[in-house]
Amino acid sequence: MSRDELLSNLIFQDHIPVLLKPVTGLLWPEENNILLHGNSSEIRYFDGTFGRGGHYQALKNLIPNFKAVVFDQDLDAVEFAKQKFSTEVQSGCLLVQHANFSQFSSEKWGKFDIMLLDLGVSSPQLDQSHRGFSFYGDGPLDMRMNTTTGATAEMIINESSEEELIQIFQNLGEVRSPYRVVRAIVNDRKIAPYKTTLQLAQLIERVEGWRKKGFHPATLYFQGLRLAVNQELEVLSQTLPEIMKALNPKGRLAVLTFHSLEDRIVKNIFKNSDLGQPVNKKVIVAEREEQLSNVRSRSAKLRVFERH
Repeated sequence: MSRDELLSNLIFQDHIPVLLKPVTGLLWPEENNILLHGNSSEIRYFDGTFGRGGHYQALKNLIPNFKAVVFDQDLDAVEFAKQKFSTEVQSGCLLVQHANFSQFSSEKWGKFDIMLLDLGVSSPQLDQSHRGFSFYGDGPLDMRMNTTTGATAEMIINESSEEELIQIFQNLGEVRSPYRVVRAIVNDRKIAPYKTTLQLAQLIERVEGWRKKGFHPATLYFQGLRLAVNQELEVLSQTLPEIMKALNPKGRLAVLTFHSLEDRIVKNIFKNSDLGQPVNKKVIVAEREEQLSNVRSRSAKLRVFERH
């Protein structure tokens, strides 16, 4: 069976992995397997954002002698992994950790041949209203990837100053002019605090109005708030260089981003590293066919780094 046929025959639950063919093709090039990895009896894989394991599932079907260490800060994802891939867990081929990839240490986990960070919000997280990521369903204003710790979106919306909210929406959400929305939030929360995603989304919709068909006016605001809640840009900037150091010679790291600020960080760190070089000089995006079949792939960008 060809690689394309194998990938096409995979059945994924709850989540369609984004850019699956380029990710697997660049992490494990069909024509260069021996050249890249010699005669290693074991290929080690690290996934810092396991989600529903779509990329892992594809790679383990492509690569012989495949062993993986995977992290996810979402407890739902960790439990899913242990159940879905129980055979691999029990055999010792898959080690699942409830952790943020910022907790990765090569001293503890060793070196790897291929590594992946998928920085997007998973489909189950978006689809489950109680997680507070979506502005379409009503749920608590949470937005924490790790629901066991940290400030929620509700706390940030209700306790931040007007200037702090402006900075979040401008710098993280890339909203050009959030002033009217922020002023409305600050005024309204004096009467009653914001508790739900729908409360906030409807306020933004009322103040901003629909300016672009098919693009909800709350999109960028929720994006900025999520990045603030999870401190995603800070974690990426601090941790990516450390993860790159854990690559074996000729090992590769793929990073999927869904936000221009994240992509800029990855691009600059890859380009300026003396550990190796980017595999793809031009960022990889989803082809039209994938964008039509999986709307969440539209903002995806892939960059791959190879260690000397």
